[in-house]
Amino acid sequence: MKENANIHAIKKEVKLHLDSDRYEHTLGVMYTAASLAMCYGEDIEKAMTAGVLHDCAKGIPNSKKIKLCEKYQIEVTESEKKNPELLHAKLGAYMAVHKYHVGDETIAQAITSHTTGRPGMTLLEKIIYIADFIEPGRKEIPKLDEIRRMSFQNIDQALFTILENSLAYLRTRDKVIDPITEKTYLYYKDLKNGQRRHKNGSLKRNGASCLRGAER
Repeated sequence: MKENANIHAIKKEVKLHLDSDRYEHTLGVMYTAASLAMCYGEDIEKAMTAGVLHDCAKGIPNSKKIKLCEKYQIEVTESEKKNPELLHAKLGAYMAVHKYHVGDETIAQAITSHTTGRPGMTLLEKIIYIADFIEPGRKEIPKLDEIRRMSFQNIDQALFTILENSLAYLRTRDKVIDPITEKTYLYYKDLKNGQRRHKNGSLKRNGASCLRGAER
């Protein structure tokens, strides 16, 4: 897959601010996001840009994350104060716009929501959220192989399964759960049960398999 010059330049800059393991993860997310974008008809360049930048603030120490959020007037919730690691998503979105000159709001939003999710996610947001979970470097996650297959067959089912598994993991280890993650889980649980519908009808479209052409 040939990268455009802008993505190549961003990769070089991001590499300077991440350790080797985090950078390998970043590349895994970028290419997995591109594959999901091909599958579901999302813009590939947007998916790759959001993928390569999703953890661009990850290497910033937690104490500095809080100070930078205060400096740039980024809201910090109570759960984020308890777990400042979550702030890398919001701060990363800010950096994407102001440091890496990303002008597309949908890319910034996908970076913002890639850790906690949010109710009513766009297709691009779902792609980055899922790519972060299933990229090839991930290991020792329950049912990972099944979720990877599911991600290319029914993106909404994969999203719900990841949310469900993530909450179960956090609860069994007595970890801080961001309220947005719980709200997101309940939102997609309702959708799964047929109690709600996306206002633009995207559930049906985005949930379709990218293998549908072979099934005809």
